[in-house]
Amino acid sequence: MPAALITGASRGIGAATSRRFAAEGLDLLLVARPSQDLDGLATELRATGRRVETLGLDLTRPDLIGPGLEDLLSRGPVPGVVINNAGAAWTGPLAEMPLERWQWLLQLNLTSVFQVCAAVLPRLRQAGGGRIINVSSHAARHAFPDWGAYCVSKAALASFSRCLEAEERAAGIRVSTLTLGAVNTPLWDSETVHSSFDRHAMLSAEQVAETLLYLARQPTTQTVEDLTLMPAAGAF
Repeated sequence: MPAALITGASRGIGAATSRRFAAEGLDLLLVARPSQDLDGLATELRATGRRVETLGLDLTRPDLIGPGLEDLLSRGPVPGVVINNAGAAWTGPLAEMPLERWQWLLQLNLTSVFQVCAAVLPRLRQAGGGRIINVSSHAARHAFPDWGAYCVSKAALASFSRCLEAEERAAGIRVSTLTLGAVNTPLWDSETVHSSFDRHAMLSAEQVAETLLYLARQPTTQTVEDLTLMPAAGAF
């Protein structure tokens, strides 16, 4: 694993994973919306001796993803592992969800993952393989009222991962899904999410980062197709 590409890298799971991977000696290609958080994280990790390349990119803009990733990949080392972590949620009845919000959520949680994979696959094939880990949710397997669009996006992401694994297996590319229960991240503070869950009972971003490192370390002779990590308290 000479390097890792991580989306949604500036906060929450992405930032914790960036720090954990840097501590393991990996160089990093970090993708997130332009922010002081992204710049500060890159500065912090470069101080540890790691090479860090960043791309300030809004993954809800499909027209920017291909060119942006081409620029990032041309600057940085070929990633041995790609972690599609960026995502969002929207709470409310499906029948009342504005179309533009539906399209925004599907773009970020599903279509941007397809676009990231399309951009990196040629380089992974040329390198003889690699590992793609897509961060999903137990909402992919259950119906939660007012979380319908999120459930749909994550169910589709899980299916995408299985199909990509089947297609790229011969090229030495392994695809895993990390299915998560509730994690205490800034997602719960976003303006599109309304909930009153006990965040102290949720998983921490650091626990998720450790699990992502476990998946990234899997030998090329095997793959973990799906790993589920839940809080001890169970589903919220």
